[in-house]
Order: sequence, then structure tokens, then C-alpha cells
Amino acid sequence: MNGYSSHTFVWVNAKGERFFVKKHFKTDQGNKTYTGDEAAELVKNDQDSATRDLFHAIKKGDFPSWTVYVQVMPEKEAENYRFDVLDVTKVWPHSDYPLIPFGKMTLNRNPENYFAEIEQAAFAPSHLVPGIEPSNDKMLQGRLFSYPDTQRHRLGANYDQIPVNCPYRTRITHNQRDGPMNVNGNHGSMANYEPNTLNQVKQDSNKAQSKFTVSG
Repeated sequence: MNGYSSHTFVWVNAKGERFFVKKHFKTDQGNKTYTGDEAAELVKNDQDSATRDLFHAIKKGDFPSWTVYVQVMPEKEAENYRFDVLDVTKVWPHSDYPLIPFGKMTLNRNPENYFAEIEQAAFAPSHLVPGIEPSNDKMLQGRLFSYPDTQRHRLGANYDQIPVNCPYRTRITHNQRDGPMNVNGNHGSMANYEPNTLNQVKQDSNKAQSKFTVSG
């Protein structure tokens, strides 16, 4: 099946220009559905049918994939558009903002340990990299803090140290430390405040969120 971001995110280019973006994941397998009776019969005999189908497809090398498209709207154009572009119930007309091919997502490996790699995975829309930012989409704003809170309640205060949630090719240099289940050395003797006389932990203005206008 297809997948959609629903929420509107912001992409910021090297010039500091802001664009509203919606993402579309279009299945490369095609769509196939069941009738209500077929679905009821299937679930009655196998409640894990969808998971089982995915697992065996990957196992035999029939990797499912989705072509990813984006709709891109310059932030300025949103001010006078005919509806609120941040409303999650609205679809941007493709005639105004056509789908632009962006990439491909492929599932090509099954987990070795379901609990470690799947049950402990902690997704949140606030887990963003520089250049991708949240918009003022009201539902997204709520999820920015409620999702990480859910993960902290579910997995513990230091859930981002669990291997499946840890960026494995970089050293985490945020100022968060202490708390239960801290297993990464707790940043050692590094200062976790700014300014400090140890020439450590300096705020990087290049990673700051871009400026935006608020009205109303």
C-alpha cells in the first residue's frame, strides 16, 4: 500500500530559503486489497498474515520497495493559498504542486532479533537532521513532544542509546546526561553547560532552526 507523510515539513536550502514539503511513498508492488469477508476469513486463521507475508518476501529476496515523491511549495506561496496548507485533512492539488521523484525506500533485510531491532525501535517526528524542520502544522507540533515522551515512558530516559536508535556513524554530542540505564560513559568529564572555560560544548549556530514568521 502507499504511504503519506500527512504532515507538512520544512526543507531549508543552503541559502536559508524555506519550502513546505509533503512526502508520498508509492508502492512499486502495485495495490491489492481484500473484501471485508476475505479479510475476516484471513484474520480468523492468521492474525499475523501481513507480517508473515512481509517477512517471507524479504527472506526469498523479493524486496518490497516504494518510490518516494515530494511536493514542494515555497513558503511565501502558502500565505495566500486557497486553503490552509498545513491542515492535515487537505491534499495539495498535484496540478499546482506536482510529485517530484525523490528516491526509493527498499526493505532488504529481516531483523536478526525481533525484540532488539523492532520492539525497541523508537520513532518520533522530532528526530530530524539539519535542513529538515517541522512546520507549524498543529498536529505535528503536538507529536513533536508527545512521541518522544511516549518512548521515554516505554523504553526509558536514555532510549536513544539503544543500538537500534543510536546514530552508529557519529558521536552524539548533545548535552543530555545522567538518568537510568545510561550505558555510553555519560560523556565522561566533558562539560555539559555553556559557556565554559574548558573549550567544550559550544553551540553551533549552523544547526539552529531557521527563522520563520508567526502571525494571527
